[in-house]
Amino acid sequence: MPDSLRIDKWLWTVRFYKTRSLATDACKAGKIKIEGQSIKPARELKRDDIISISQGSIIRTVKVLGFPPNRQPAKLILQYLEDLTPQEMYDRQKMLKETRTEFRPRGLGRPTKKSRRLIDRLKDDDSQKDWEEE
Repeated sequence: MPDSLRIDKWLWTVRFYKTRSLATDACKAGKIKIEGQSIKPARELKRDDIISISQGSIIRTVKVLGFPPNRQPAKLILQYLEDLTPQEMYDRQKMLKETRTEFRPRGLGRPTKKSRRLIDRLKDDDSQKDWEEE
């Protein structure tokens, strides 16, 4: 078993991203950080490194415990990482998911263009942040 591994490959093998190129793109976009600094996809990970991964509305924090030889089944990835993400982040994500669903009474048909834009604006995370700042 290796002592280090490229971060894009590790993110793919422990199933944070569906493809390795998506993991590479996330690194290039600054969504992956070690010690608060954005890193390049070729950065070598070592055991006990703590990684912050921004995925949508949640920032996951994990500690590297090992390096799998290849992509692992979802049940086995817990032996290669320790999830340090606070429970409040998962609760927040669940609440956001629940509040994003809209209810339309049966028989009203499709929403108009104007109402669709209003629904999209209410669902969008960025617009909610704008509301909080005002």
